[in-house]
Amino acid sequence: MWKLFAAVSLALSLINPTFAVAQEAPASQKSLPEQIVDAFNGVFGIHPGARSNHAKGVILEGTFTPAASAASVSKAAHFQKQKTPVPVTVRFSDATGIPTIPDNDPGAGPRGISLKFTLPDGSKTDIVGHSFNGFPVATAEEFKDFLLAIGASGPEAPHPTAIEKFLSSHPAAMAYVTAPKPAPVSYGTLAYFGVNTFKFTNAGGTVTFGRYQILPAAGQKFLAKEQVSKMGPDYLVDEIGERVGRGPVKFRLFLQVAGPKDKIDDPSITWPASRKKIELGTIAITKGTEESHTADKLLFLPGAVVAGIEAADPMIGIRSAAYPISFARRFKSANDEK
Repeated sequence: MWKLFAAVSLALSLINPTFAVAQEAPASQKSLPEQIVDAFNGVFGIHPGARSNHAKGVILEGTFTPAASAASVSKAAHFQKQKTPVPVTVRFSDATGIPTIPDNDPGAGPRGISLKFTLPDGSKTDIVGHSFNGFPVATAEEFKDFLLAIGASGPEAPHPTAIEKFLSSHPAAMAYVTAPKPAPVSYGTLAYFGVNTFKFTNAGGTVTFGRYQILPAAGQKFLAKEQVSKMGPDYLVDEIGERVGRGPVKFRLFLQVAGPKDKIDDPSITWPASRKKIELGTIAITKGTEESHTADKLLFLPGAVVAGIEAADPMIGIRSAAYPISFARRFKSANDEK
């Protein structure tokens, strides 16, 4: 029966035995965000200067132009008509906390996208998503348990392993790890989805609950299986730089609106594709940057919102608290290496 769980074999093979042990301080003395970062480090190890997850990535820059329908959703500044487009910083990434993971590795998906909008008054707001429409668990506590189960299920662990037990009792997690995640032609030919639900309020006080979808203007395009092994370890990083050099890489930002009975605090439940979608605007990526592919000093927070947008899922707060912990650790570990 354990063979049914082959989809997580790559994650298990990446476990570093040095780190896949209990942390020195009792978990009961740590906050849930700290425990989640510990759990990531337990699976993938600590790599100086690198994030605990989505460690390998590439930074680009571009602009955001709001759609006419955006203001009907939210009074947020970047959704109002602009004299000039809003600057946006974009980070594409591979999954796992391994900063050297090859782009063509089966474990490199789902891919990630992070957006940082710089508003006219100098304030910033972020969107963080990934290339899978859904999430393995409903709560941050369950996500910690999911990671701990992976960390306890190394190659020498007896069957059924902790992750096998977890997946057998969490069907959404089973669906997440077994779903196909084909290698894309480009970071620019993938659709990305916000994990959590936000509450949007327009100037008239009308409230809308929804999740972000970031859809490629070029459409989704994937490599054939026989092509994947022929690609270089950094093919996505190289390709997106070349693609931007030929012209803007565009995405359309949408809000998928929650239906009356949709759960807004459970990201493991994917809403039906038939739900209404409202276009919020267009992201045009126009140039690369000199930032390192791994050790950039940017921090993208799922909960970094502005007036007109609020978190509607408690997980957002936990995620936003975990990111700065990972951020602090990656630069402490880098300094410790010097």
